[in-house]
Amino acid sequence: MANSRRDFLGRIAAGAALVGGGVSPGGLAAQPGPRPVSDRFDMSWIDRINGKFRAVFDSPKLSDGGEIWRAGTWRNQILEVYGVKDPDVNVVLVIRHAGIPLVMNDAFWARHQIGKKRKVKDPMTGKTAEHNPIGPNDWRKEVPTWMADTLIPRFVERGGIVLACNFAFGMMVHLESQLDKEHAKEARERALTYLLPGAQRAGCHLFAAGE
Repeated sequence: MANSRRDFLGRIAAGAALVGGGVSPGGLAAQPGPRPVSDRFDMSWIDRINGKFRAVFDSPKLSDGGEIWRAGTWRNQILEVYGVKDPDVNVVLVIRHAGIPLVMNDAFWARHQIGKKRKVKDPMTGKTAEHNPIGPNDWRKEVPTWMADTLIPRFVERGGIVLACNFAFGMMVHLESQLDKEHAKEARERALTYLLPGAQRAGCHLFAAGE
């Protein structure tokens, strides 16, 4: 915790190349289908790493929602123990490798049957997930308190940073190219339209080498 902001960013860089970019944290509503998204990279999220308490959580698996629960729990514990506020705590969640579908919206999950093919369970029902378990969840009639902080929209709203491995994102592009072979060349452009608002792509060169 006592390390400088520069040291903290250096540790993240050891696991990801920090070529961050994609979507700004604004506009966190659920997306019913494709939307235009820029493929340009944006490093502005680094300027938000300015809190007294900082941590990065690695989420390489789906695990019915990945590591966002651990990240959110750590933040709440810091607030309780030290009596600080959300702006004082920086939580970075790196979603990569097999966990990459967690940054895709419900339309993508339905289009590619992610829950069924990857055997992902809905955390509330225990049944096969038909939606991204940590997505907006606007389709639920009611979201229990314990689950609220495990959703990407709420995580980002409270200042959390979600980095999606750009290398692993290539798997989502591949799914699109296989599903629509007639328009395979446009697969990346289509895949980007399904990226959840609040998730920012990051180069994960060193992660990729170990996957």
